[in-house]
Amino acid sequence: QVPLVESGGGTVQPGGSLNLSCVAPTRIFNFFTMGWFRQAPGKQREWVATETTDALKNYTDAVKGRFTISRHNYKNTVYLLMNNLKPEDTAVYYCNADRETGYQQTYWGQGTQVTVSS
Repeated sequence: QVPLVESGGGTVQPGGSLNLSCVAPTRIFNFFTMGWFRQAPGKQREWVATETTDALKNYTDAVKGRFTISRHNYKNTVYLLMNNLKPEDTAVYYCNADRETGYQQTYWGQGTQVTVSS
């Protein structure tokens, strides 16, 4: 059973927008940093953005100013709003949960495809 469930991928034209969602169980959402990674064809998976339980946000340089990560605590959901999408943003996007304290524990979602093409 996959504890992280993503949705919101699709195909858009350059300059378009998509909003990805990831729902996690309360036992994970309340204690884990939530984030997004992506993997383009033929490339390694790379970090995109994270938000801690204290609302500290970080972004990779390639998406700063275009992507926004946010947590909705009552819905146990983390979002990735992607604006001004570029062809190089095309990838499978994965939700990630990383335990903040104690032992190392990480969860991954199943991935959702984002394609930016004219």
